Amino acid sequence: MLDRREFVRRLLAGRDRLLVVSGLGTPTYDVAACGDHPLNFYLWGAMGGAAMIGLGLALAQPGRRVLVLTGDGEALMGLGSLATIGVKQPGNLVVVVLDNQHYGETGMQPSHTASGIDLAAVAKACGFADALFVSDIGEADHVRDLVHLGRGPILVQARIAEADAPRVLPIRDGHAIKQRFIAALGGGHATDSDSGSE
Repeated sequence: MLDRREFVRRLLAGRDRLLVVSGLGTPTYDVAACGDHPLNFYLWGAMGGAAMIGLGLALAQPGRRVLVLTGDGEALMGLGSLATIGVKQPGNLVVVVLDNQHYGETGMQPSHTASGIDLAAVAKACGFADALFVSDIGEADHVRDLVHLGRGPILVQARIAEADAPRVLPIRDGHAIKQRFIAALGGGHATDSDSGSE
């Protein structure tokens, strides 16, 4: 099984202008542990929404690569999003599911992946261009190559160890996260009147 922090660190090494959406809880802590970045879109809520936010970004920014880092619980909650991604076929989107087979944010109850639900197989059935299961840190470089160069949509189900890592908390202000992200995309400073208030 993978050490989650080391795996995420390797995926984000040399990230350049990669757009990163991190699902609530531990994926956000893992991304923040690699260093804050204005092109990190941290989710502090909206469980089940990370993949759809990534899809929206991938469609709106077709010239940019988009990485969604989410957990198995969130991916299971938003299974319908995989079908929508499969229909839309964003070639620049990669979804990496950090799968510890538990709902880490609610008490470590076993998730459905612990009972054999295969998210990579679900993604393939939904029409993803590629989907794979990884469980060895030696595969991290291949996954990073897919993130930057692979033809999407791609889903990677990464089997991580159950051990929890210390929480690294990024900024929590959703409005500030959004404004910073927009500015980093080159959109300048959006106002509440033209982007919707929080």
